Amino acid sequence: MRLVLCPRCELNYITGDEQYCKVCLQEMRGVVQNEEAELCSICNENPVLPGRDVCAFCLAEMKNGDDQTAAGDEDASKANAGEIVEMDSVSQMDEILPEMKEELGDDYGSIENALSLESVREEEEKEQEEQEQEEEG
Repeated sequence: MRLVLCPRCELNYITGDEQYCKVCLQEMRGVVQNEEAELCSICNENPVLPGRDVCAFCLAEMKNGDDQTAAGDEDASKANAGEIVEMDSVSQMDEILPEMKEELGDDYGSIENALSLESVREEEEKEQEEQEQEEEG
């Protein structure tokens, strides 16, 4: 029995008496193969539930664990809420940039340009060209 490439996909091998490989036959019949199921992000063993990233077993364990630690979580959430109130708002972060411009004055523009990737590349190319010229001359 001699194996030859499938004439349709030219990937799979078939025996001399077959016309097409199994994959091509399924595609021609309209049968769609299911892709591999996504595995649970916690146990990496079981397929996930639709719309979730965990399997049924891990989800049940998480819910059981939530019931036991609910009292401890209430205290933690109160503490976190207090921390959030004390944090600076994002609008205050926008004030940093003008303050830097005032403090640095004319140097602000040079700092801004020094941080650009293009200027760093240009400087490296110039240095490399200068080294090559020194080696030649």
